[in-house]
Amino acid sequence: MKAIVDGTERELPDDPFREWIAAADTAVISIDMHWGHLSDSPMCPCPAPRARDIIGPVDSFHRAARALGVPVIHVRSTLRKTGEDDLKGRHPAAWRSLVALYAPPLPGIDAHAIEGTEWTELATEVAPEDLMVTTKKRLTPFYPSDLDFLLRSMGVRRVVLNGGMTDCCVLNAAFDASNLGYRVCVAADLVRGSGAELEQAALRIVSLHAGLVMTSDQILGAWGDSVGAGSDAGRSAAE
Repeated sequence: MKAIVDGTERELPDDPFREWIAAADTAVISIDMHWGHLSDSPMCPCPAPRARDIIGPVDSFHRAARALGVPVIHVRSTLRKTGEDDLKGRHPAAWRSLVALYAPPLPGIDAHAIEGTEWTELATEVAPEDLMVTTKKRLTPFYPSDLDFLLRSMGVRRVVLNGGMTDCCVLNAAFDASNLGYRVCVAADLVRGSGAELEQAALRIVSLHAGLVMTSDQILGAWGDSVGAGSDAGRSAAE
C-alpha cells in the first residue's frame, strides 16, 4: 500500500496501516465545497478559486465511495443572519481580520456563510443518502458542530477528508479527528488551499503528525482490497 509521506510517495507496511484505510466503519467528510468559496462572482465572500478544479473529481470520488458502501458527509459553514455567532458576537472569527493582511479587499466578505444565502449552497453533488453537517462555525468541522456526535452514532472509526482549504479547514479537521481518536486519511488530489506551496506544506504536516496522505485512486484501491478481503473471509467462514 502506498501513501505520500513528507511529500514523497512510499510503500507502507500493512501492519498497522492497512487497517487505517479499510472501507468498513469509514466515512468521507467533504469540507466547505460551497459557492461561498467556489463562485467566480466578484462578490464571492471568501474565494478559494483553486478548489473549483476539484468539484468534478470530488463528485466522482463520492460516487465510488457510495458504491462501496462508504457514507459521504458534507460539512459546510453556516452562520446566523443576525450575526451573534460571528460579526456581531464577542469573538468574531480571526480570519476576517487576518485576510486583510495578505489579500485584496473582499466586498462580499460580510455575507460569508450566512444562512439562507446562495453562498451556503454546495457546488458538489449531494445524493439522497448523503448526510449533512451545517453547524460548522469556524476553521474546523468538529467545533462547534455535531460532527463528532454523528460519527460516533454511526460507529465510524476512520475518516477520509476532501475539500477546502488544505492549509486551513482540512488541516484543522485532520488534527481534530486524530485527537478525537479517529484514523485519518486526506485525499491529496481532492483538496485545495491558498496556493501550491501552502497546500504541500499542510499535507506534509498531516503525513508526519495526524494521518495518512494518499491519492483518491490509492484510497479506492485500498477500499476495494479491504472489501474483497472481507468477502473472502466471509466465504471462508461460511465454508
